[in-house]
Amino acid sequence: MAELLSTPLHAAHLDAGAKMVDFTGWHMPVQYGGILAEHKAVREDVGLFDVSHMGEIDFEGPQALAAVQKLITNDVGKLVDGQALYTAVCLPSGGIVDDCIVYRQGPERVRIVVNASNIAKDEAHFREHVGGMCEIVNRSDETALIAVQGPRALALCGQLSPRLLEIGGFHFGPGEIAGKPVVAARTGYTGEDGFELFVAAADARAVWDALVAGGATPCGLGARDTLRLEAKLCLYGNDIDATTTPLEAGLGWVVKLGAGAFVGSEALAAQKRDGVQRQLIGFRVQGKGTPRHGWELVASAEANAEVIGHVTSGGPAPTVGGSVGIGYVRTGHHKADTVIAARSKHKLVPVEVVKGPFYRRAG
Repeated sequence: MAELLSTPLHAAHLDAGAKMVDFTGWHMPVQYGGILAEHKAVREDVGLFDVSHMGEIDFEGPQALAAVQKLITNDVGKLVDGQALYTAVCLPSGGIVDDCIVYRQGPERVRIVVNASNIAKDEAHFREHVGGMCEIVNRSDETALIAVQGPRALALCGQLSPRLLEIGGFHFGPGEIAGKPVVAARTGYTGEDGFELFVAAADARAVWDALVAGGATPCGLGARDTLRLEAKLCLYGNDIDATTTPLEAGLGWVVKLGAGAFVGSEALAAQKRDGVQRQLIGFRVQGKGTPRHGWELVASAEANAEVIGHVTSGGPAPTVGGSVGIGYVRTGHHKADTVIAARSKHKLVPVEVVKGPFYRRAG
């Protein structure tokens, strides 16, 4: 059995008594004091996540921007230095290789942050398609990433590094916390405002400890999942993968076919012209029950109802109450307020299709 990978903050999690689990080959904290308490801390105060298992791949040289444009569905040309965007990376078939955030660091330097389970795959994909255009450098091992999320996240980070308060949404810039240089990006994966802090691996513990001392609650993967589910944010490997396209997954807003050709653009143009056959929906459970990944979605709550799709994510929604989920259904069954059902081998649970996220922060 392969030894699990660990982040630069591994000792901090053990010192805090976190419950640790195997997450796609990484030894990561699933919770500290309890998932519900950590979820509440992020929604009402400020929570802290170690996301150093994510990958950082840099593109450097005069053709860096052009190379990234060939790889992503969104338009890197609209970015200015210090600005970021969310995007998909696709196969020639239009299937999703990964969903990523792209950071324009300068006219000849771009960073793509990729999902932890996809680092090696993504790097190989990048090199296969644009490897001759610029230098591609994987800086994942030398970089830690700490997410500070919640209504008090900006105030806490601003107290420790006042210049961070100048950073707008989906922008990033330099600062210093606990005497250590950081690059703070106004991005996140919880539905709340906050920062994701890039810091040298050797400096991560000092930054983490300063944030905890400032009142941030350490949070694990359990709360991260309930938070992103309430915000209806896709999880790669569950809700999107190489068999799904951005147009099917409700990510058409990051597909900019007019920005120039990219890997998968022909397939996506054809799918947009012909229409998608299935669509990703969000649903709220009516009554009790919690549908999980792999359950069938059926046309009604009748015992012999027709299968129209499947659940990709499901779980409790502590902030809004009850249980919610995400899944794919055949086009025509995707409209808001439609009542369908989720079915496992032993349960049948009525659900209502919901438009947009289940939770949206004030303002």
